[in-house]
Amino acid sequence: MSTIADIKLIIADDHEIFRDGFKLMLSKFPEIILVGEAGNGKELLEQIEVLNPDVILTDIKMPVMDGIEATKKITERYPDKGIIGLSMYDDDELIIEMLEAGAKGYLIKNAGKDQIIEAIKTVYNDEPYYCKTTSQKLTQMIAKSRFNPYKKTAKAEFSEREKEIIDCICHEMTNKEIGDKLFISVRTVEGHRLKILERMNVKNTVGLVVYAIKNGIVKP
Repeated sequence: MSTIADIKLIIADDHEIFRDGFKLMLSKFPEIILVGEAGNGKELLEQIEVLNPDVILTDIKMPVMDGIEATKKITERYPDKGIIGLSMYDDDELIIEMLEAGAKGYLIKNAGKDQIIEAIKTVYNDEPYYCKTTSQKLTQMIAKSRFNPYKKTAKAEFSEREKEIIDCICHEMTNKEIGDKLFISVRTVEGHRLKILERMNVKNTVGLVVYAIKNGIVKP
């Protein structure tokens, strides 16, 4: 793969105006090089063969060949490629299909630039990325799906107190509610939360919940 200062990216989306806006945004991040763009999955496969990108950002709904079918083919031919699915808010089922097809992460199309860059770098490092605005419903769907990026990684160990906090987080409790329940300060809860995220190697609460369910720390 390229160095972290030189991530090669291809974007696939059938709306040229979206690709143009994306290119403009990326121009402010020299460590990510947009090496190609495609309007559908067929064009994307052709681009990958020639340009050998590190990360692929692809819309799920496209003409000729959609993002799900393209992802299946990319994963079969190039299993080392990091694929991120692009979706609208109401595409929960399609996001699941995309992840099960081989994508390592997904983003909602109106995600902010910082989140997009974080997603690209996370997937480049072969780690899963979950959009921060993911609903509780979709989080549970991901946790129960065949998508499991943790099969080949060592399972982290947690203390009983940490497991209690993980369970509370999975039940959508706030830091204050967790503190009140466990008779600890909000600052202590925040400290535990940060350590748990670090140990799980996830970026946000969505990743924490998926990790906890996939690894049997809590029941779905």
